[in-house]
Amino acid sequence: MAAVGPGPGGRRRRGAPTNILAQLRHGQLSGRGLTRGAQITEALLKERDKQAKWNGIPLLLQKLYEHSHPNSDFSQCQSILKEISPLLSMEAMAFVTEDRKAAQESTFPNTYTFDLFGGVDVSVVYLVLSDDLIKDCLSILYNTCICTEGVTRRLAERNDFVLFLFTLMTNKKTFLQTATLIEDILGVKKEMIQLDDIPNLASLVSSFDQQQLANFCRILAVTISELDTGSDDKHTLLAKNAQQKKNLGPSRAEVNQATLLNIPGFIERLCKLATRKVSETTGTSSFLQELEEWYTWLDNALVLDALMRVANEEAEQSSTESSDESGLANTSTRTQLPQSMKIMHEIMYKLEVLYVLCVLLMGRQRNQVHKMIAEFKLIPGLNNLFDKLIWRKHSASALVLHGHNQNCDCSPDITLKIQFLRLLQSFSDHHENKYLLLNSQELNELSAISHKANIPEVDAVVNTDRSLVCDGKRGLLTRLLQVMKKEPAESSFRFWQARAVESFLRGTTSYADQMFLLKRGLLEHILYCIVDSECKSRDVLQSYFDLLGELMKFNIDAFKRFNKYINTDEKFQIFLNQINSSLVDSNMLVRCITLSLDRFENQSDAKVAEVLSECRLLTYMSQMSMRMSFLFRLINIIHVQTLTQENVSCLNTSLVILMLARRKEKLPFYLRTLQQMEYTEKYPGFILNNFHSLLRFWQQHYLNKDKDSTCLENSSCISFTYWKETVSILLSPDRTSPCAIVSYIDEAYMDIDRDFSEE
Repeated sequence: MAAVGPGPGGRRRRGAPTNILAQLRHGQLSGRGLTRGAQITEALLKERDKQAKWNGIPLLLQKLYEHSHPNSDFSQCQSILKEISPLLSMEAMAFVTEDRKAAQESTFPNTYTFDLFGGVDVSVVYLVLSDDLIKDCLSILYNTCICTEGVTRRLAERNDFVLFLFTLMTNKKTFLQTATLIEDILGVKKEMIQLDDIPNLASLVSSFDQQQLANFCRILAVTISELDTGSDDKHTLLAKNAQQKKNLGPSRAEVNQATLLNIPGFIERLCKLATRKVSETTGTSSFLQELEEWYTWLDNALVLDALMRVANEEAEQSSTESSDESGLANTSTRTQLPQSMKIMHEIMYKLEVLYVLCVLLMGRQRNQVHKMIAEFKLIPGLNNLFDKLIWRKHSASALVLHGHNQNCDCSPDITLKIQFLRLLQSFSDHHENKYLLLNSQELNELSAISHKANIPEVDAVVNTDRSLVCDGKRGLLTRLLQVMKKEPAESSFRFWQARAVESFLRGTTSYADQMFLLKRGLLEHILYCIVDSECKSRDVLQSYFDLLGELMKFNIDAFKRFNKYINTDEKFQIFLNQINSSLVDSNMLVRCITLSLDRFENQSDAKVAEVLSECRLLTYMSQMSMRMSFLFRLINIIHVQTLTQENVSCLNTSLVILMLARRKEKLPFYLRTLQQMEYTEKYPGFILNNFHSLLRFWQQHYLNKDKDSTCLENSSCISFTYWKETVSILLSPDRTSPCAIVSYIDEAYMDIDRDFSEE
């Protein structure tokens, strides 16, 4: 034990730690000297145990190390593990209650001591050695991960161990513990695992019952989501393009998505899980057993706390209401699971399943996923659940997580609604299957609108398989509109609702789709939110402006309705103030008005002429000074280095304004006016140099992206060839060309050849 005591001559070695714990940690970090507690003599451990308040953990671990070989008596090991386990679980529970702060301030808590003396390593050994010890080892490992920093990350680095954990999921008794530990480990793992590496993945998934499959979706969520998905709009397009050049092949997340789709029956089972009713769920006993399992785990301990509170409230209510038959009421409470608990259980399952389906709908195999979820009737199934589960009214004892409130975005009820809306958005976006959101009667209404307007029916409407659409009095889209109009002003759902409805309208503009929504008062609702309630949330405003743009584009009836609602100068000024408060948020609406005005001006219809002369919005945009003001500001608020998926639309809107000017042979006039505006601002060249750089980036970004070019073409009704030609003309190096940007930048202020960094 020289490493513990003084060095030669009674002096300690310089730089050596002076106590056992410090020496152990130093040894584990350096790989020299003491690396685990088993190297310390039993006598010394006994001597130090009481004073250090180790609760006998190092001594117990030493015994475990002695038996850590295949021929040991594992019954003795099990009793040791059961002695250690309560010491760790006590601290883990403290971390999810009000005692968390006290637990963190403890000098050497049990879990820290357990890890320091090699407890994690020996637990991993026993997990592999004996099936009888799996439950105890999983519990111990999980509790240590909760309380001791770095343990989860160390386990995540052991790839073979992570894959081994998946094989334990065949054990139904320890499934939940295994799944929870895997989820935490994958959450900190630097490199995403490949699902193909999991032994017998297809047979493993097929062995799961529906509850296990729902829990497994929590793990899958980590393996199929791109790491930066959450902040997609914040990453610059320069950085994204540079990353894409490095990653020529599909990402691991994309490979994993393909792996899942190749598992027979996987999507069908997810659709059944997502659409099953609460009454179809499995019996009380299996759920209660699962609740008991949850009590050990951090994520679900909070849920259990809330679930049990709901159960107690309903039990008390049942007893009070049936006072004359109190004996019967109490018996019933003990044997039956409260309905609210069943509902919350189902909500939490559906959350995970809808997330996985949503990610797959946005992936490379989107069309394959679309075909499958249509075939398995996901949409009509969700429609049938809409009132009773997805958008149900909150009960008096609605479940909320510990430390949260009912309106918090972490509430399962709220998270389910948002996930549902995200799924609708992904499902509808630029896909003909969007008409499955309607019922047969509503599809007939679309056909009638087209016939009345004497325009051809949309092919996708005609080709929609009526056996796969929503049933009942209302389709899912109509139900969504109903709740959207009732949503409180401060609701966090407004953004997602607007996004979901807007995605239905995206793509090639459909007059029938627009009229279907206009007849249901959507335009008036949006204008009320923008103007009368003077919405302040930037995200909600952006979603409303985008939706309004899609709803009004090329639709003279919509502009007429707009003018009827915005019927005073005061209202119109409020509307303009909202638009001008952030052009990044409102530029898609500006684009819609510009495109619509151009089309209306080229029509000879009397109704169109009347609306053109009366509509405040069209009159406002018809003024050249207004269009130039928008163009100048749109170019000024973006730069190549700051372009993101969110604000690149400003560049495309400025291009739309100039393409329409080119059609009318006014492009030189617009460029000359921009030059004059620069001089007025006392910064000659600063707008046009910036615009030149932006257009060079536009060429680099769009010319190799089929999807982006299709979106630009569909949304503007301008061929992509015309987009490309206009950009080439503007970027011409010929200073004698009246349509080239360089012709309007004095040589003294020319700064167009600078390379933009991709870092």
